[in-house]
Amino acid sequence: MGSNTGDLVTRVQSAHLFDHDALLRYAADNVSGFPTNPSQFTISQFGHGQSNPTFLIAVGSGSSLKRYVLRKKPPGKLLQSAHAVEREFQVLKALGEHTQVPVPKVFCLCTDPTVIGTAFYIMEFMEGRIFIDPKLHNVAPGRRTAIYRAAAKALASLHSADVDAIGLDKYGRRANYCQRQIDRWFKQYLASTSEGKPVRNPKMFELVDWLRKSIPAEDSTGATSGLVHGDFRIDNLVFHPYEDRVIGILDWELSTLGNQMCDLAYSCMHYIVNVQLDKEHVSEGLETTGLPDGILSMPEFLLEYCSALGKPWPAANWKFYVAFSMFRAASIYTGVYNRWLMGNASAGERARNTGVQANELVECALGYIARENVLPAHPPPVKRHEGPSYESLVDGTGRFVPNRKVLELREKLIKFMETHIYPMEKEFAKLAQSNLRWTVHPEEERLKEEAKRQGLWNLFIPVDSAARARRELAAIENKQSFDQLFGEGLTNLEYGYLCEIMGRSVWAPQVFNCGAPDTGNMEVILRYGNKEQIAEWLIPLLEGKIRSGFAMTEPQVASSDATNIECSIKRQGDSYIINGTKWWTSGAMDPRCRVLILMGKTDFNAPKHKQQSMILVDMRTPGIHVKRPLTVFGFDDAPHGHAEISFENVIVPAKNILLGEGRGFEIAQGRLGPGRLHHCMRLIGAAERGMELMAKRALSRKTFGMFIAQHGSFVSDLAKLRVELEGTRLLVLEAADHLDKFGNKKARGILAMAKVAAPNMALKVLDTAIQVHGAAGVCSDTVLAHLWATARTLRIADGPDEVHLGTIGKLELQRASKL
Repeated sequence: MGSNTGDLVTRVQSAHLFDHDALLRYAADNVSGFPTNPSQFTISQFGHGQSNPTFLIAVGSGSSLKRYVLRKKPPGKLLQSAHAVEREFQVLKALGEHTQVPVPKVFCLCTDPTVIGTAFYIMEFMEGRIFIDPKLHNVAPGRRTAIYRAAAKALASLHSADVDAIGLDKYGRRANYCQRQIDRWFKQYLASTSEGKPVRNPKMFELVDWLRKSIPAEDSTGATSGLVHGDFRIDNLVFHPYEDRVIGILDWELSTLGNQMCDLAYSCMHYIVNVQLDKEHVSEGLETTGLPDGILSMPEFLLEYCSALGKPWPAANWKFYVAFSMFRAASIYTGVYNRWLMGNASAGERARNTGVQANELVECALGYIARENVLPAHPPPVKRHEGPSYESLVDGTGRFVPNRKVLELREKLIKFMETHIYPMEKEFAKLAQSNLRWTVHPEEERLKEEAKRQGLWNLFIPVDSAARARRELAAIENKQSFDQLFGEGLTNLEYGYLCEIMGRSVWAPQVFNCGAPDTGNMEVILRYGNKEQIAEWLIPLLEGKIRSGFAMTEPQVASSDATNIECSIKRQGDSYIINGTKWWTSGAMDPRCRVLILMGKTDFNAPKHKQQSMILVDMRTPGIHVKRPLTVFGFDDAPHGHAEISFENVIVPAKNILLGEGRGFEIAQGRLGPGRLHHCMRLIGAAERGMELMAKRALSRKTFGMFIAQHGSFVSDLAKLRVELEGTRLLVLEAADHLDKFGNKKARGILAMAKVAAPNMALKVLDTAIQVHGAAGVCSDTVLAHLWATARTLRIADGPDEVHLGTIGKLELQRASKL
């Protein structure tokens, strides 16, 4: 069982005492919201960790108590370049403000040593769990698997940070990291073992000599470079209080730019050696003593990491990176032992064993170098996840059990639907069938504001897309005001449970700003738009102030093969000239529609899939003519609508091109993964609505002297539909899970399966529900006919069934050819 973060404290060690009153005055002046005249102000020290002393501040009055964390340099003379809290503050601030890497929020940095004796910074206290022992004692096997997967995912998240985009491009030198680190830590080792200090170990010189001769070539080229944490291990991670996900990565003292393989190897040290402060000696790691049930093996952990980042299998240079990690740990432990001798080690008497352990780590490193094989030449086969997945389970052991955050959002969403959406459906439909049908019902705008207030807004936005948009907005003033627009940071899988609820009503998605094609269009700009495009078009879309359309399909060609499209986009100076006709441009009839994403050809002579480009088109541009609304089985879906539009010499600024000329297919593939899946998720909800209405009707209507529900044929049909619905739901959730883990390209097979299965299943359910309702089922007195029309259209929209079946079949044949 993990230790609660608040339980890892003890009284402040005598060597680390400082002026509490001075700290209180400074914090009150420099930390927003810090209590100014508290009746309670206590400071305790975290006993875990061996670098910069870290303290828990509890401040407030009565029951109103706030907690903060202070991290400072140790007192006394320090080794050169060590304990740089200023760098810790810099990296935490950059990651916290511009990425989704889980880190605590930092509030202030003080470099004035006259305040409390040394430089320090204050950050948020993260209530959660820390697992001190990598064996995860008293943790269920399934949850151990989830915890290790979450750790691998956190490291991958850290390593994916774009340091150039977040202002960390000067945080260190990227190439020749290992050479510099070997020199640095050997110098630190020598400084810690000079006259009057711990005795030098001659085998350390032997280890350093081997390392210097064995540095991988990739280190000098910077091929594996990026942000490195420097001390990434499971006990430096804060996990959610009850979900198995990382909410904070701690202890950034050794972070810099450099070779990320060093981080990966260091995170695997516990597999090879076991080092604990309360033990006198280093012992064998999990690889030798045996893996506790549920804990990933080292190859499995590496596979999780490599799969998340698309990195190659590290077998070729693994021996070097592990030996380097042991060398560096030995140098660090020697420094800790030296500080213990001087009386200022962070962990006090617990550090007395570090001198012996440092020498034993040197022995372990030389022994590891002597081993013939240290890692399989190839990654292990991907196993189907057993038990809980990395999404963190609340109860039970089902693979797709939503976590607590999703359950809470789902309950809020269900209540919102019952309170606000279902009662208004007939009113919305009434306006949509009147002479004013191309206007927006005022209640819809009011409900949108209520959805925002309840935190049910833009739920579709994936974590990675939001992070990119935040980076692009970094230069825009008042960017913090945009944070509330980027949803709840859900994965595609998590969003699936919520999107299903919205799909129960044709009117619901737009109330939560989660309707098509806006979600797909926002996703395109989130992923591929530049700073100017995000500011001009994405922000108003995220705010719900405008809506959008997607213009690809053309009446004169079979647009299921997008290479057929004929609309031209020709460059002319600082502009593009658009000519052509589009239809089924959903959303273009809406009076709030202000922008189209149009796909056309910028080069008719380029290779087949490089001719197309996507461009942002202001609906108010001269030359755009909305010719007519198109109906879907008689429904014109007012005020949203599906338009036929002609473009006659429409002049669009060149800056509106997305990503660049010839990249339309690339964008389309990125857009259609989540977008197609959202349709499938909503179809599950539409089918559930049909099942509910059907069952209620069957329980209330009699035919031939019996309730419909008493007819054996109906009961059998109902049961079969339930079986098919549940199977399709699992397929859709599986597709979402694949999309999260492997991306659009690798998930394309299962996405295609979901796209075929979901509308066909929904049609069966809704058709039976219509049959049970009789004449009422085919008219507008119920929502069934409209839901059925939408489901039938989705066998064509975003690619017809035949295209997806072709993808599925080809992948099956490819798989067979490799057997």
